Amino acid sequence: MILVFGGTTEGRKAVKALEEAGSLYYYSTKGAEQEVVLHHGIRVTGAMDEPSMISFCQSHDIRLIIDAAHPFAEVLHATVAKVASSLQLPAIRLERLFYPHTDPSIMWCADFDEAISRIEAKRLLATTGVKSIAKLKPLEQKGTEVFYRILDRKESLDIVDMQHVDRSHLCFYDSNEDEHDAFRRIKPDAILVKESGESGGFAKKVEAAKDLGIRVYAIQRPQISKIFQCVNGEFGLRRMVEKLLPDFYPLHSGLTTGTCATAAAIAATLQYLKNEQPEEVMVTLPNGESIPVQVEYGSDYAFVVKDSGDDPDVTKGLEICAKVCRGRAQGITIKGGKGIGTITLPGFDFPPGEPAINKVPRMMLRQNLSAFGEDLEVTIFVPEGEEIAKRTFNPRLGIVGGISIVGVSGIIMPFSEEGFINSIRKCMEVAKATGFDRVVINSGAKSESFIRNYYPDLPPQLFVEYGNFIGETIKLAHEVGIHTVCLGIMLGKAVKLAEGHLDTHSKKVVMNKPFIAEMAREAGCSASTIEQIQQITLARELWKIIPPETINAFCKVVISHCKKHCDPLLPNGHLIVLLIDENGKVYSVD
Repeated sequence: MILVFGGTTEGRKAVKALEEAGSLYYYSTKGAEQEVVLHHGIRVTGAMDEPSMISFCQSHDIRLIIDAAHPFAEVLHATVAKVASSLQLPAIRLERLFYPHTDPSIMWCADFDEAISRIEAKRLLATTGVKSIAKLKPLEQKGTEVFYRILDRKESLDIVDMQHVDRSHLCFYDSNEDEHDAFRRIKPDAILVKESGESGGFAKKVEAAKDLGIRVYAIQRPQISKIFQCVNGEFGLRRMVEKLLPDFYPLHSGLTTGTCATAAAIAATLQYLKNEQPEEVMVTLPNGESIPVQVEYGSDYAFVVKDSGDDPDVTKGLEICAKVCRGRAQGITIKGGKGIGTITLPGFDFPPGEPAINKVPRMMLRQNLSAFGEDLEVTIFVPEGEEIAKRTFNPRLGIVGGISIVGVSGIIMPFSEEGFINSIRKCMEVAKATGFDRVVINSGAKSESFIRNYYPDLPPQLFVEYGNFIGETIKLAHEVGIHTVCLGIMLGKAVKLAEGHLDTHSKKVVMNKPFIAEMAREAGCSASTIEQIQQITLARELWKIIPPETINAFCKVVISHCKKHCDPLLPNGHLIVLLIDENGKVYSVD
């Protein structure tokens, strides 16, 4: 049993991560203002002091506490730390992503007292919340004209009136207003901000102030008790829960080969440059959060034993290794060694002859190794990779000599077929509970990022991942009574769906080039284009092969075939098919 203290963006992330387990938990907030849909969680409202928190934990058999509250909720943080220590419970702190302290234009202050002593401005905009008005009164006595940005709600205005603040000195927070425009209206000499992290808009405030030549004073976030295990994202939270409370999730997550290779490279660099051999290193994932990864060492290299969690993966248990030396070229040079496949056909992110290390893992390697400030050459190798690759699709794809280093999110989310479909059902029920009559289904992280840009105003609960189970997902939407289903799909899965394969997993169905060629004929493509289609290795090559003047017609044909097979699954609703290219452009016939 888990108790979460939320009320923030991080609280929502905690809910998202915990809902995946299908296990009961409690979500506690001081007030009832935050709207959050809980399928397996139980909402608890009202502030808890130390005695009431201890009583709640004991009476509800709490085994783990997650603190996902605001960084400046100092009283709550201290209370959770005391209770966790008193009851000997593990405690996780879900932190925000924070702006680095290395920007010389920011004047950091330990607290409000230091900020008041350091601020030199005739006109100050304080974005530190309505409760900071009383603390900033001494600035007005020093002759500084202070403007306060607050939420436009009754309880905030009551505090304003109690502090005798002239309402002409109020600036109401508007989530749709650009920070530049807000600052131009007030014209402050300086702004005062709290170190509220990425989700608190800290970076946007700082960058806007810098653009407009406005000084920035920032109050540092309070220090957190060492009793907390700190994470800064939903992937890290899930893995920490799996570690501290193993039975909460029926299946455990794993790491992609890209994350393993990056961790090995970081460890190899520490060994090479600093003669250090830590037991684990922190890896920054593509979404910006960082997670710890256990590493091991050879004489002149480091390696990670591939952790696939409960996902049935042929690379599970492999040693993903990295060796590092000084680079001859500027920046980070990435090479493939023994057991890493070599690309021999066109159509991949990189040309023939390049090692089969995909775009996102390369990005992760460069991002993480660039922090060392050195020109480095890193070689990724997998001693058993060549043998294991025979059990993958690499030989069919023209990747020879080893496995590929892959991964989009950096994390493997483990699901049996039944478990995955059950998770889709839960997501559909949550989407239905929002009151909207539509859902946007997508295959994973890449397609979802593109489709979110297409529907920027829809809440995150309406985006549901189908993986490969397109047919089952549409059926579930029909079962829960959702009228409109927007199917976001990239071309690799679309050409399989167009042929009638409602489960597009590569273990069950492969791309049918004669069928694709037939669709191209239907779209009016030339004979030379159709001949080129017979030579493709991956469906995404079609975006380059099919001429611009016929691409719209081809997409229309693909979409019509997809709809032909999917429409019957949504008999009382409306299906919109959104075909997405590699750059995020969306094609639709609706």
